[in-house]
Amino acid sequence: MTSQLFSYNKAKVIQALRYHFITRKEIKVMMILVNIFAISSAALFFFKKISPYAFLISSILWFVLMVIFWFVLPNLIYKKAATFKDSFIVTLSDAEFNLQNNRGEKSWLWKEFSTFIESPHFFHLYFNSRSFFIIPKEAFSGDDVHEARKTFTAKITK
Repeated sequence: MTSQLFSYNKAKVIQALRYHFITRKEIKVMMILVNIFAISSAALFFFKKISPYAFLISSILWFVLMVIFWFVLPNLIYKKAATFKDSFIVTLSDAEFNLQNNRGEKSWLWKEFSTFIESPHFFHLYFNSRSFFIIPKEAFSGDDVHEARKTFTAKITK
């Protein structure tokens, strides 16, 4: 199965990177703990157990962490990665995943991928927990999206 030529849409890539961060276990745990801390500090402030300054500092901490995970990290990664400014053709075969552009091509055997997840606009193909590649669903025309999903599910085993 060969797909069409595709390129990346910045807004959708930023959203996919947010999805990547939110699905990481360590970030989920940290966000839950920060939210519990913020709720606890609000309750303690309400019952006058802590000063307004302590509540203000905890609120600022919560706000800064949410801004970092929602805006700063995705935009930083987008700016650093030259991949998102290029156009590609992806080919899925029984043996490998092939990606090509005007400068060359690269193939990976399916066993080189550790897992994949699907977000609203992308397939995230992971080599390990921190290294991944995203393929826009728009790269596949018509029923090819379903075929790609089947291929990823069958070939990339957890």
